[in-house]
Amino acid sequence: MNQKRSVDDLIVNGIEIYSMKIDSKVTSRFAHNVITSRAVNRANVSKEVIFDVDLPKTAFITNFSMTIDGVTYPGTIKEKEVAKKQYDKAVSRGQTAGLVRASGRKTEKFTVSVNIAGASKVTFELTYEELLKRNFGKYEMLIKVKPKQLVNHFEIQANIFEPQGISELEAQGSFITNDLSQVLKKSFSGKKGHVSFKPTIDQQRTCANCSTSLLDGDFIIKYDVKRDSPGDLQIVNGYFVHFFAPTNLPKFPKNVVFVIDISGSMSGIGIQQTREALLKILEDIREDDYFNFILFGSDVHIWQDSLVKATAENLKKAKDFVRAIDTRGMTNLHGGLMKGIEMLTTAFETNSVPKRSASIIILLTDGQPNVDVSDPQAIQANVKKAIQGRYPLYNLAFGYGIDYNFLEKMALENKGVARRIYPDSDSAIQMEGFYEEVANPMLTEVELNYPENAISDLTQNSFKHYYDGSEIVVAGRITDNDLNSLTADVKAQGAGNDVTFSEQADVEEMAKALQEQEYIFGDYIERLWAYLTIQQLLEKRTVAQGEEKENLTAEALELSLKYKFVTPLTSMVVTKPEDNEDKAAIADKPVEGTARAAPGPQSYPTHSYLYSSPSIPSLYTSVDGDPHFIISVPQKEDAICFNINEETGAVLNLINDPVTGIRVNGQLIGDKRVSSDAKIQNTYFGKLGIENKKLELKLEVTPEKITLQKGRKKTVFTWLDTVTLRQEGLTVIINRKKNLVLSMGDGASFVIVLHQVWKKHPLHQDFLGLYTLDSHKLSERTHGLLGQFFHQIDFNILEIHPGSDPKKPDATIVIKNNKLTVTRGWQKDYRKDPKHGIDIPCWFVHNNGAGLIDGVHTDYIVSNIFDTTVN
Repeated sequence: MNQKRSVDDLIVNGIEIYSMKIDSKVTSRFAHNVITSRAVNRANVSKEVIFDVDLPKTAFITNFSMTIDGVTYPGTIKEKEVAKKQYDKAVSRGQTAGLVRASGRKTEKFTVSVNIAGASKVTFELTYEELLKRNFGKYEMLIKVKPKQLVNHFEIQANIFEPQGISELEAQGSFITNDLSQVLKKSFSGKKGHVSFKPTIDQQRTCANCSTSLLDGDFIIKYDVKRDSPGDLQIVNGYFVHFFAPTNLPKFPKNVVFVIDISGSMSGIGIQQTREALLKILEDIREDDYFNFILFGSDVHIWQDSLVKATAENLKKAKDFVRAIDTRGMTNLHGGLMKGIEMLTTAFETNSVPKRSASIIILLTDGQPNVDVSDPQAIQANVKKAIQGRYPLYNLAFGYGIDYNFLEKMALENKGVARRIYPDSDSAIQMEGFYEEVANPMLTEVELNYPENAISDLTQNSFKHYYDGSEIVVAGRITDNDLNSLTADVKAQGAGNDVTFSEQADVEEMAKALQEQEYIFGDYIERLWAYLTIQQLLEKRTVAQGEEKENLTAEALELSLKYKFVTPLTSMVVTKPEDNEDKAAIADKPVEGTARAAPGPQSYPTHSYLYSSPSIPSLYTSVDGDPHFIISVPQKEDAICFNINEETGAVLNLINDPVTGIRVNGQLIGDKRVSSDAKIQNTYFGKLGIENKKLELKLEVTPEKITLQKGRKKTVFTWLDTVTLRQEGLTVIINRKKNLVLSMGDGASFVIVLHQVWKKHPLHQDFLGLYTLDSHKLSERTHGLLGQFFHQIDFNILEIHPGSDPKKPDATIVIKNNKLTVTRGWQKDYRKDPKHGIDIPCWFVHNNGAGLIDGVHTDYIVSNIFDTTVN
């Protein structure tokens, strides 16, 4: 190949990444990873160099630095509030950049960029650490590979040291071809394992003459250790770790209650994938297991009155039942869960399930509870009181419309975990995978005990279940300096009887055995203990309140700073040299559930259609016209819209926030008479009612008058008035014959637009439009025809093609786990121009928003303008 061509292939936009190395050292499951990238600016002018890597979500960043022409700019880990003040100061000068964000199911993206002069070099170095988890009998380390260009020296080196000895080791890459497999080397012997991957430039190419790289995907290392005993105790520098994973135990029979959300928002992909997953799970249930299904929409439905044994006949009936599951109604999550707990409790009280059996509840939901008890705190309290620590609760959050923090807290309070199920073509596989993790309980009520007078700062040492293929890890600090040996006693309930295990480690012998091992880093057990302790403190903090939460926060923060971990309580500030002055950048640890938008694209087939949404004016979620609903989707710089066709006189719930006490209803009016050529009658909002219970406020607006009631005081205005009224927590502004602006302190604000038509118009009459401002101030439990969209949503547009109107193309939209046909069109925003309005391009969802709104539109009909109950 031409040498000039080969050199040119390495340069992208003037920048050559001439070296990238990923160096991993794993000692006793604890991984210490260093990514080093070196680049040079081959141009004659300054160019931006970007360092962009994906890290496992379970990892903590511990260090980062940039070295430019021999000068190093290190990252400094600080308390989040301290870092934020430094960052905010830089924000005011426009000199900032965020560094870390969620980027996928298992990863977070770390990105930093810097301008360097022509011919200058830069070295980026990022260090992160994580404890590898054992699933299905193997430890797994994920390395994301995506250099985005050919790299002269690219390599991955992983060295593994396990005192128990390595029993198996494998490495694979989603991008590895037959040619690349020749340079993937792996070996293990005794306690050491080694993996290396070092492709040449030509091996990296997508084709012989291509300048694009094959290296794009997941590089995964899996291994396991020899298990001559149920557990292994290791001691280094005054800290110990105990790994416990017994094998060849008889399996417990289990009792599983599946509590499944069948509300309207689960329709389409959601319920299809759920059915598929449940059918596969039914194939894997063992004959000595007991199970049942509970479905909840607006009401709660049960398959059988009690748990049934997994006989061939019952499994056949269950599969028929699952195939018929369909969606309907709203989200009675509380009713479904409480029924499931009641069913398990009754089964034990009536001895209808084996006394020695493991019980679990698996909840799958995609939305906010909005029927029966809908307050998350009340649901959590009721569930915890009903379970009483007897069964773990596993919460699966399908998609992004759910309050993940609520589900996580409820699971942790009941000795379970929460897991996000990503709406995609493999959602069923994700659900099956989670079930498989908990499908084989081997022990229950596991307690690991150590000499009280010899150790302190113990991590969690009691566990509800031990599952086949997993591992329990406990770490602590040794306080007895004269301790010669450490003993661990494990007690648990087995399938047949109570079982005990005992492990012992000699302190001096272990120190000698580990002293000369070149693969290890000396303080690995101490850092493993700190990592595990911080993780568990953060979990406890999730469910704690008041002083207890403050103490847990302080303890986790102290450890995060001491061991230099970027956690949800700390941030890393990076100072970047730019144009003769430093710029601040900040790296935070993303937390699952804090972002409402879906991270990253969904992998539905996009075919070859491209659509670039035009720039649209800043808009607010609104309803106006006859009536047109416009839903702003800021991250797409686009909008979705739909109409509601309903009889005149109907009152619709638009917004309902049980936390802030804010509620908005609207009553429909029609034309004075129906036009002879009209297929349906046009309807508009002729009356709006806004209520704020905390402010004791009721505002009723019609095209004729405005009635404001605050407490017992009632005031009536007309649209001929010009008014500015300010009271405690309340501002009302009436702009004569135009609009009304209502602001409620910390709550959202609303603009009501008056549409006046010619009084003698044969058909039309005056009507109102509603626009929401500051909707982010409403809680995540807000619902209603408009309110449900205050929770940020995401969508993908596929298969754009000509529609029946050549000016309005049709497309497929993937939203809320559904695929719908939509049409590109325009709706009017009258907020700034009540007479003519501004055209807003949007994707129009047909059939009263079916598939977009939760349930069906008739679910939102209420009896009067201040009614609190939806159908």
